Amino acid sequence: MEFSVRRLAADAGTLFSRAVQFTEEKLGQAEKTELDAHLENLLVRAEATKHWTEKIMRQTEVVLQPNPNVRMEEFLYEKLDRKVPTRANNHELLGEGMIDAGHEFGPGTAYGSALIKCGETEKQLGSAEKEFIHSAAINFLTPFRNFIDGDFKTISKERKLLQNKRLDLDAAKTRVKKARVADARLFSVLQIRQALLLKAVSVPQAETELRITQSEFDRQAEITRLLLEGVSSSHAHHLRCLNDFVDAQASYYAQCYQYMVNLQKQLGSFPTTFCSNNNAPSASSSASISVAAPTLTPTLTPGQASPSLSELRSSSGPRRARVLYDYDAASSSELSLLADEVITVSSVPGMDSDWLMGERGHQKGKVPITYLELLN
Repeated sequence: MEFSVRRLAADAGTLFSRAVQFTEEKLGQAEKTELDAHLENLLVRAEATKHWTEKIMRQTEVVLQPNPNVRMEEFLYEKLDRKVPTRANNHELLGEGMIDAGHEFGPGTAYGSALIKCGETEKQLGSAEKEFIHSAAINFLTPFRNFIDGDFKTISKERKLLQNKRLDLDAAKTRVKKARVADARLFSVLQIRQALLLKAVSVPQAETELRITQSEFDRQAEITRLLLEGVSSSHAHHLRCLNDFVDAQASYYAQCYQYMVNLQKQLGSFPTTFCSNNNAPSASSSASISVAAPTLTPTLTPGQASPSLSELRSSSGPRRARVLYDYDAASSSELSLLADEVITVSSVPGMDSDWLMGERGHQKGKVPITYLELLN
């Protein structure tokens, strides 16, 4: 019990000495031992790494789960060490709604069949999204979180110990300085004799404490420096995690793109049915049907025409052509097009091989050949 009380008193005295030293430094009444420039730069880089790692983590979590309520729920489940309940995401909910509506309208109808196909694709998108979120959480967020909760916490702990050792060192320097200037306040022979005796005891003791605190400070500074230099290894690891995240994201978007291309091809088998549902299809309805339509026929690229169009360029007579996709004229010499409309086209000598002259009533202008299909 006596030993514990003494240890407690010693610790309390150390804390008090550090508090006094820290306060005097803030007030400019005591000198402060400065860290070397290399160590200071390492500390600054570590703080910047922590700041940006946390910010990237937060923003990535927002991208993966935009709903803040769901993020908070998942955070609580994680802290309680419980499994997050499985729930359908927005794409899956939309897909289920479309499929139910399609069955309600009838799978044999064009609209019902299209709804079911869209619903199945939406569910595929939802499944792909879940896989991407799972991959990003394991390969990207988890290593970043481990750095914050593990490596940087260790760095912070050792940095705090270094701060305490520095305060102890500066306090020891102050005691040595006070002991060495004590004889300047002596005014009598008796005081001189007492001071010499005091100096024989206090100055060597203070200098011994100074050597001990200096050694402890140097050792702690070396430990902290080694940990801070390890941040470079963390950067290299984070770079690999970033590559994994980009690969997962690219794979996810490519998978979604393929799903949508397949859906477009399936819906492309109903163009006449869509038009028959509206006796006089407007420009806006035609445009909505043909959004991103160029992906339906990837074999036709600018500068590449079908054989029938090549034959038209070699002839001089006009032909009728159906417009495959919407086209907005880029200049007054061009003619804007709407999907599924029929226009008259002809080849003009000297015109670029990728263009034809199109006519619609009294309107006339250049049209791109890859947006046309010649009619017999």
